[in-house]
Amino acid sequence: MLDLKLIRSNPEKARAGIKARGGRYLPALEKALELDGVYRGLLAETEAMRSRRNEISKKIQEFKTAEKEAASAAAMEEANAIKDAIRSKEERLAAAEKEMGGLLLGIPNLPDESVPKGRTPEDNKLVSEELAHKREFSFKPLDHHAIGEKLRILDFETAARLSGSRFALLKGPGAKLERALIQLMLDVHTAENGYTEIFPPFLVTAETMTGTGQLPKFEEELYKIAGEPPLYLIPTAEAPLTNLCRGEILKEESLPRKYAAYTACFRQEAGSYGKDTRGLIRNHQFNKVELVWITRPEDSMSALEQLRSDAEKILQCLKIPYRALELCTADLGFASARTYDLEVWLPGEAKFREISSCSNCTDFQARRMNARFKRSDGKKTEFVHTLNGSGLAVGRTFAAILENYQQEDGSVTVPEALRKYMGADKIRV
Repeated sequence: MLDLKLIRSNPEKARAGIKARGGRYLPALEKALELDGVYRGLLAETEAMRSRRNEISKKIQEFKTAEKEAASAAAMEEANAIKDAIRSKEERLAAAEKEMGGLLLGIPNLPDESVPKGRTPEDNKLVSEELAHKREFSFKPLDHHAIGEKLRILDFETAARLSGSRFALLKGPGAKLERALIQLMLDVHTAENGYTEIFPPFLVTAETMTGTGQLPKFEEELYKIAGEPPLYLIPTAEAPLTNLCRGEILKEESLPRKYAAYTACFRQEAGSYGKDTRGLIRNHQFNKVELVWITRPEDSMSALEQLRSDAEKILQCLKIPYRALELCTADLGFASARTYDLEVWLPGEAKFREISSCSNCTDFQARRMNARFKRSDGKKTEFVHTLNGSGLAVGRTFAAILENYQQEDGSVTVPEALRKYMGADKIRV
């Protein structure tokens, strides 16, 4: 949620930030500014009435003491009228505040000033390329869907019978490869990168989803479970991990907090019908290792660089070619102020595919969660900054291994970093 004080004090900055994202949220911002003006006007009127009511209350006591019954009755009548007027104003205040709060929940974060300006994903900025392990094939490389089915480690037909489209069933060495990837990622992030491992619930409340920005904006993409209260299947471990600090006042010396979690993730992929329907790229259920940081405001941009480096380390361990992009203003996620995407090279498709998105959400999520910290001098309480990134999306890493490590005989070489988990150096029929 945006800082209402910032919107009030510098509405042009807020307008410029929202416009840089494409402008479609400008009407909501303008309405919020309009409502804020109404709210402040009502508040001033209400405070004036409360002050007048207090004055009359004192006079009533004075009239009663002086036995001035007529004056006392007139003052009582005015006091009752003011009481009714205050009640009406307070109802209008509550309605304006509720409407304004709803609008603010639907307005995205402002881009950081360092973010490149752009209108489409084509305006994203190439930051680096790590292509030392990009192979030249002596044969036509297959995509991961074809490789997996030939090796009988991916079974999309059975998955469709069980659950419908956009699901995958992994068999034998395929299931073992998925598990090995999860284990490698968690081992690297905890033992080498200093994250605390968490195994969170996969079902969370609406309040949790609202805290990280999935609700109310993206409800159509979520799986909602009937019950009282209703719960949501997590689309990413970002939701439970970031909400670990919801409603808390943390000690400055406890920051940064760094969490890593493996979870299954669930997304309806609303609006993506016809896109990436083949293979593991865009499924309704997938596995991911998520990384979350909770930091002081002054540390969050350097934390973003480290978060990206931590995610890249997995790709470097696996020797998979990739590149890093900084997203332009129009391509930023809803809660993000600045984002790097990591994209792996898939030779079977002859294209790069996103495998991790590392974002600094500044205080946007913290305001929604009321997550704060107290400076060590004890004088000031501030909102924390939150960051998140995939470390990595497991299914897409699986796909990248099949495509980059495929051999002409149809087998797939197991990357060295995974062999101790797999107990094998090849996957073959």
